[in-house]
Amino acid sequence: MIRVRTSIAIPTLCALLAVAMIIATGFGAETLPVSSVTEVLRMRLVGGTPTDLALDTIVWQLRVPRTLLAAVVGAGLALAGAAMQTLVRNPLADPFLLGVSSGAGVGAAAVITSGLFAGAGVWALSGGALIGALAAAALVFLIAVAQGGLTPLRLVLTGTVLGSAFAALSSYLVFRSSDPAAAQSVLFWLLGSLAGADWTTLGLPLAVVLACGAALLAAAGWLDALTLGADTAVSVGVPVKQLRIALFVLLAVLVGVLVAVSGGIGFVGLVVPHAARLLVGPRHRGLLPVCALCGALFLVVADAATRILVPPTEIPVGVLTGLIGAPTFLLLLGRRRYRFGDA
Repeated sequence: MIRVRTSIAIPTLCALLAVAMIIATGFGAETLPVSSVTEVLRMRLVGGTPTDLALDTIVWQLRVPRTLLAAVVGAGLALAGAAMQTLVRNPLADPFLLGVSSGAGVGAAAVITSGLFAGAGVWALSGGALIGALAAAALVFLIAVAQGGLTPLRLVLTGTVLGSAFAALSSYLVFRSSDPAAAQSVLFWLLGSLAGADWTTLGLPLAVVLACGAALLAAAGWLDALTLGADTAVSVGVPVKQLRIALFVLLAVLVGVLVAVSGGIGFVGLVVPHAARLLVGPRHRGLLPVCALCGALFLVVADAATRILVPPTEIPVGVLTGLIGAPTFLLLLGRRRYRFGDA
């Protein structure tokens, strides 16, 4: 298996991400040349007076926040996927395993169908989704602990079962709604979209992704040991019980915030960690930053594609990530020498 040195992979991915973000910013209802995008960015970052106010508004106020949010959400979901696969030692684990996405769906459906938190304005939907996500994670945690602890198998089973129950509940809320547009709104949100991005929605997810990424990187050695099994981790001095609880809380907050601002964007957290392991290996000190960069690059490109594949409509980004992610994952599985956690 050919692997790339982390010192080469990270700068290369950073350069690719920067280029992809600039090009993606040009796509939309009206495609803009790269020169126009870079001119607006130069004016805004270096200083100067915009010569075209309409162009400045389109690029800086509408498209740049969306592209940045795509990068942040993609990086966060990839980090969450890598950490989740380590926590439950399961290559099929993704960030939504804890029922967080389904719980967020219940919160979002409640807001859309009943007008809950209407006084919060534009924050109503994200707030409802975040409350639902954290409530779902708390319920999974309490049930798992009550039944004997946060073992990988118990987490997988509890999260899967409760996730199905939350999905049924959100479907019921849509079914009983008298608003014919509610079902379409809930479905579009569940499939994921970054269309509502603006500068005010960037701060919280960016801060959470940076903080959680730093915490995971600081615990990289412990995560390596946990990948080899609880007994091995304990033998080298890792506090396995405390580490599992900390990972659970961290993942619940990280995924809850990301789902609240972008909906349920699938396959990023499942596929990207496996691709990153193939690229740089399973050691978390190199895997985590590569995961974040690959996830950001993947979602930036996917979000740009949603705006140009079927003009003038926009495809929910979760649809496109699923269409790309499924065959990609099958291709990765077909590699004979690839094993989850293979050192």
